[in-house]
Amino acid sequence: MTENMKPEWSDPNEPEKFSSVIRKGQELKGQPASTEKNIIFKKRSSKEPAVEELVAGVLSGNRGQLARAITLVESNAEQHFVKAQELLQKLLSHSGNAIRIGITGVPGAGKSTFIEAFGTYLCNFGLQVAVLAIDPSSSLSGGSILGDKTRMEQLSRNPRAFIRPSPTAGKLGGVHRKTREAMLICEAAGFDVILIETVGVGQSEVIIRDMVDFFMLLVLTGAGDELQGMKKGIMELADAVLVHKADGDNKIKAEQTRKEYSRILHFLQPATKGWSSKAYTCSSLTGEGIREVWEVIKDFECKGKSSGVFADRRKGQQRDWIYSLITDQLHYSFFHHPEVKLKLPQLENEVMAGKKTAATAVEILFNTFVSNKE
Repeated sequence: MTENMKPEWSDPNEPEKFSSVIRKGQELKGQPASTEKNIIFKKRSSKEPAVEELVAGVLSGNRGQLARAITLVESNAEQHFVKAQELLQKLLSHSGNAIRIGITGVPGAGKSTFIEAFGTYLCNFGLQVAVLAIDPSSSLSGGSILGDKTRMEQLSRNPRAFIRPSPTAGKLGGVHRKTREAMLICEAAGFDVILIETVGVGQSEVIIRDMVDFFMLLVLTGAGDELQGMKKGIMELADAVLVHKADGDNKIKAEQTRKEYSRILHFLQPATKGWSSKAYTCSSLTGEGIREVWEVIKDFECKGKSSGVFADRRKGQQRDWIYSLITDQLHYSFFHHPEVKLKLPQLENEVMAGKKTAATAVEILFNTFVSNKE
């Protein structure tokens, strides 16, 4: 080991015990050495498409631009709000031509499996199908816990289908807070059928009724759900009850369950004026009953449009959309108010310490919000 190759921290008396060496560096020709210090490398940011570009992409059926448009309207960023509203305004006149179908049911009823079989049948029938799958959100990250797109492999590969999973993001009722906007964009992209799959949390999923034309409830045999039909809940909102997984040894039980649900529906007030809700059996495994389900939906659409109920329902849904947006805007304005943001942590600590009641803290915050509006 030569002197100039020896590390400065080595022991000069015992150099053989030190295996490290320092080699002289060589400067490459044609590449001047950089004398800059503290160079920070930044990831190249992708340029956001303009509204006109998104509109053109959506109307032409470009799936990439369609996904970007939905991402834009789902964004919580303040700078995206105006851009998203401009996009929706330009697409509004191109929407409203699809049949909107809501699908819910208890966890394990096979909603994703049914949607894949049903959606594939519709695609083979020559229709364009968009699936808005609402996944439960992680309480930590806010992202989707389940990946519905990965559970619809066959349908996701179909060129006539488009699947968009979205987390609930804390929204109750089994849907995303921007499901209506996503549905509007898909309609503008030329899809004939919009399938909305809810989270599947049980009796509380009623918000979707205010978004779709036809509401379908998937149930299982032997799950005790027949008794739930006697409650004034999700059963009375369904336009059809579908006893799923009616195949193999379960086929006879499914038929019995169908009869029980039909008797229950007979005593409930119809979910849609002029339409008698009934129960049906279906198997996504064998495909039996899939065609009948579509025939029922088309019959519903035909009767609803001829009687005017179809148009009245959509007008009512537009009105409900306004009130939903008012609630969201008030929620946003309240929690982003500077004085409220300042007082909220202090009042939280006082309530947790037992110095104030929760009602008193809320009253103080609302008085602050109302009296100090900017």
